[in-house]
Amino acid sequence: MTGVSPMLRVLGWIEVAFLAVVLAGCGGQPHQDLRAWMSAERAKLHPHVTPIEPPKPFTPATYSLADRTDPFSATKLQTGVRQEMNQLSPEVMAQMNRPKEPLEQFSLDQIQMVGSVKINGDDYALLKAGNLLYRARVGEYAGQHYGRITKIDENQVVLQELVQDATGDWVQRTATLQLQESSK
Repeated sequence: MTGVSPMLRVLGWIEVAFLAVVLAGCGGQPHQDLRAWMSAERAKLHPHVTPIEPPKPFTPATYSLADRTDPFSATKLQTGVRQEMNQLSPEVMAQMNRPKEPLEQFSLDQIQMVGSVKINGDDYALLKAGNLLYRARVGEYAGQHYGRITKIDENQVVLQELVQDATGDWVQRTATLQLQESSK
């Protein structure tokens, strides 16, 4: 190798060194240190799993009419209604205990306002329910929800109803009957 320039000799040695490094990287098992650490950590880990409780045994309940009250009997239902009535407010109790007026047998959607009239200074609404015409004034009741008439004018009747909301509480609600135009 006497005719080879020193520069080519250095490049040859660099190639040999590079090839040695590449071959050293391919030899053996790659990431041996990482694999050893993972094995050691797995050996330390002991998970604690709480076992699931076994299901409780099902014991069916038997119902015998001979020794118990029928839950659908009329006496059971009357007892429940009586208990509920004892918990009502005095305002609701007064509404339930007063005598019903003729227009209270109809729901508001069955009652139509067909006119109004003033007699001796008092305003009256002419209400048609069924095939009958009724004359109603402020303070009288109409509808099935204890609707008390609070205002009458020539175009509408305003009522204050007492109804049960979704939670069972009694609340007041305003309803109106609009004047129905004649189709003739």
